[in-house]
Parts: sequence; structure tokens; C-alpha cells
Amino acid sequence: MQAPSLTRYAWLSIAAALATILLKGVAWRMTGSVGLLSDAIESFVNLAGAIMALGMLTLAAQPADDDHAHGHGKAEYFSSAFEGFLILLAALSIGYTAIERLMHPQPLEAVAAGLLVSVVASIINFATARTLMRVGRTHNSITLEADAHHLMTDVWTSAGVIAGVGLVWLTGWLWLDPAIALLVAVNIVWTGWQLMQRSAAGLMDVSLPAEQLAQVEALLTGYREQGLEFHALRTRQAGSRVFVTLHVLVPGSWTVQHGHDWSERIEADIRNALPHAHVTTHLEPIEDPVSMVDQELDRSP
Repeated sequence: MQAPSLTRYAWLSIAAALATILLKGVAWRMTGSVGLLSDAIESFVNLAGAIMALGMLTLAAQPADDDHAHGHGKAEYFSSAFEGFLILLAALSIGYTAIERLMHPQPLEAVAAGLLVSVVASIINFATARTLMRVGRTHNSITLEADAHHLMTDVWTSAGVIAGVGLVWLTGWLWLDPAIALLVAVNIVWTGWQLMQRSAAGLMDVSLPAEQLAQVEALLTGYREQGLEFHALRTRQAGSRVFVTLHVLVPGSWTVQHGHDWSERIEADIRNALPHAHVTTHLEPIEDPVSMVDQELDRSP
């Protein structure tokens, strides 16, 4: 079954980024707060990441072809890695601006109006992040999940900035504004590192998470109780597509058709447990010692 196109959610993210850039930019210009400026800079990262996500989701949705027999799903990892890299660049920019303001403090202006505008921007980000997270988890899209995590980080960052700027307004402690901006920079560095780490894991064909592997193992346990055995279970993920391969060991006296029927049943059960899974089984006679020498990726001679 063809997976539904997720590009409309990338367009939603782009629209939200443009709206929040405008609103946070207005808030910064009204107040002169470097904390609010750091918040606005992160929204530019949101925009760049959303544009990259649109391109990669479009590419990932293309069907398999002669040059890409396993599809184009891994394109999604480039999007999340790119967004993680942009987050790190934004953190450096925010940190530089904050240190400058620590050295040369400036009073804030029109704080109440600026904070109100920033709150509206945060509400937009929150609603968009919840939508992207729900769709990303439903369709197993790392691109949408990465975008959602970044937007939710932006929401919490904005909440901290708003609270901090409010304290500056109430107390007159000008140093608090750039100090909060530095905390924002540290926080988004952690987010960027996590995104890049997850993308690298996907590109390196890391196995499925432990809870999904446990689902497969529990399913195979039921078949073992019926006399079958399994080995060489390998899993990986490419964007929203999951790949599972395993060897199915059956009695050598079975006909090819009988063994094939059982393999088809096993594959169907795994696909039911893991949506969007492509399952490949290799049938072997359980009594033959040769069946036991090909459990590793590189078969022994």
C-alpha cells in the first residue's frame, strides 16, 4: 500500500515558521531584548528546516526504481541532520549576541506589548508541534518528528525567554536578559546534537528500537512452540519504511509449498505488528547443519 504524502505537513511547518519569524521579530524590535532576538533567530532555523523537510519528504515519497530498489526513505535522515546542524549554528549566533549584550547592557522598551506578541507566536508553534508529532508517530516519519521536537523545544525556550524578560521588566536586572539567551543557546545545542545523532544512526542502519524487536521476538516465540525455529533476524529503518529479514527453519520433510505457506503467514504477522514493514524470509531445513552456518552477515566458507 502506498504511504500517504506528508508534504502538506511540511507546508504547515513553513507557514508556522514564517508567522513566528514575523511575530518574534516584531517583539524584538519593540523591546530590544536579546532574549527575544535569540527566540527569533531560532525561528529562522525552523524555516530552513521546514523547507529542507519539504524537499526530503517529496524525495522520500518517490517509489522505488532501478537505481533505488529499497526506495528513497533514507532521504528523511538528511533533513533531520540538516536541521540539527542549523540548530547548532543558531546556538553559536545566539551565544555571540548574548555575550555582547552582557558586556554592554541596554534597557528594554515596550515590554508588555512585546511579550504579548511573543506569546501568540508560541501558541502557533505549540499547535503546529502537536500536529507534526501526532502525524510523525502515526506514519513513522523521522522528518516530521524532528521538526515537532524542534518546535516544542522552541515553545519551552520561548516560555523561558518570556518569563525572563518579564523579570527584567519587573526587577531592572538587565544582565538577566542575555543570561537567559545563553541558556537558550545551551538548550538548543542539546536538541541539535540529538537530532544529528538519530540521523546518523538511521544512515548507519541501526536496528529497530528494543520495544519493536520485543514485539517480533514475542511473535516468533509462538511459532517456535509449533516446531519452527528462526535465526539471522536483522532489522533496519529507512525513513517511514521498516525492513526485516530472518531465516525460517522448518522440518526438511515439508514440501516447498507447505514451508512457503508458513513463511507467508509469518511475514503477514510481522507486517501487522510493524506497520510499513518490508519482510523477507529465507526458508531452510532445520535438520541440515549447513543451515546453521549462515547466521552472520558474512557467511562462513
